[in-house]
Amino acid sequence: MDLPQFTEEQGQLLVKLARKTLEEEFGLLSGLEADFLQALSAPVFHEKWATFVTLTMNGGLRGCIGNLEACDTAVNSVRCNARHAAFNDCRFSPLSREELPKIRIEVRVLTRGRELLYRDAAELVSRLRPEVDGVILRKGGCSATFLPQVWEQLPEPEDFLSFLCRKACLPPDCWRCDHPDILVYQVQKFKEQEV
Repeated sequence: MDLPQFTEEQGQLLVKLARKTLEEEFGLLSGLEADFLQALSAPVFHEKWATFVTLTMNGGLRGCIGNLEACDTAVNSVRCNARHAAFNDCRFSPLSREELPKIRIEVRVLTRGRELLYRDAAELVSRLRPEVDGVILRKGGCSATFLPQVWEQLPEPEDFLSFLCRKACLPPDCWRCDHPDILVYQVQKFKEQEV
């Protein structure tokens, strides 16, 4: 598996960075502390990574935004995606200051997507790795992705692919008939410690 190489300690720093970013947005911090910035000085934080930031509250989703392309540093990507997950996920109203202590934050760091070559639908199903692979499906101008965590709700590859086609605004059997481009990626997940 081609996973990013963040240690658990480094991953927890990314989670803290997401929380501190939101605290800044609500005026609870005037900036990042010098010792925290020093902890983020390792080269891995300043390499380009694709990230997702997920906010949950009371066990339910409260916001999730990310990027599939590594177009910014881990630090900048997490800060940007934390803000967008809190305030710009169109499925939810913007996060309130009162909700901030109640949310839990997860940060995911993604590997670069790699094309999955397959001859037909049966081979596609056999090559996917449930609970390991995130999947990007592309056909024409349409595309969508499911993070590996979606396998928990859709454990059967056929269902996973059909729902992914729907998410891309394509017919649910597109993966069987139209040979869409499939890319797979893996994720390192870091979850905020319970307080």
